[in-house]
This record gives sequence, structure tokens and C-alpha cells, in this order.
Amino acid sequence: MRGRLIGITVGVLVFAACHSDPQSARGVAERFVDQYYVAINLDSAKPFCAGVALQKLQKEQQLTQGQVIDESTRKPTIHYRLIDKQGDAEHPAFVFEGTIQVEDAGSFTRKWLISTRRDGDAWKVSNFEEFD
Repeated sequence: MRGRLIGITVGVLVFAACHSDPQSARGVAERFVDQYYVAINLDSAKPFCAGVALQKLQKEQQLTQGQVIDESTRKPTIHYRLIDKQGDAEHPAFVFEGTIQVEDAGSFTRKWLISTRRDGDAWKVSNFEEFD
């Protein structure tokens, strides 16, 4: 029991060390990437968005309406890392590199530019782009 508790504690600490403060611009960008790209959950990505990013999500939801993504859906495994920070203190943007592994189809990489801005007293994703 004690060994299991130590293992869980170490796992939580490693996870916490890998992610930024969830209220920071980078933390919001990471949480968006987790929901949009990794979990493929547009509804869960929405609370992190404003402006153009929110419009893009709503448009994508219209285009994919009726297509269910659930536990039986074959999803890729996605790992990502921050590779660059751009912009300024008021409009920080983050470039992440994602490695997408598709079962029986290999893997490939993509880069995601996630722009953020203040929306009231909270950081929000204001735009996002994907490129090679």
C-alpha cells in the first residue's frame, strides 16, 4: 500500500511539473491543446477560447455534427512539447510540436501555433493554426 501511494504521489508530481500554471497564458494554451488535439473534444476545448479561435471551433462543430467520437472511436496517440514562445506579454503565442502516432499507420509531426490574449481577467486562446 505504501509503495503504491508513493508511486501515485510521484506520478502526480511528474504531471504537475510537465504543465504550467493552468491560469497562465501558457497553461491555457496547454489545456486547449490537451482537449482539442489530444482528447479530440471540441466541447471541452471551447471554454479556453475567445474570438477567432471560438469561431473556428464552432465552425468545426457544424462540419462534424452527427459524427460521434467516443470510447469505440480509433484515436491516434499524441504527444507534444513546447518548442517556441512568440509575441509579447500582452499577446503571447506558443508553438508546440506534436507527434501523432496512428495504430498500423506510423507517425508524423505537426506544429501548432496557439495565440493567447486576456479576455477580462482570464487568458484565452484567441487563434490557432496547424502547420508542418
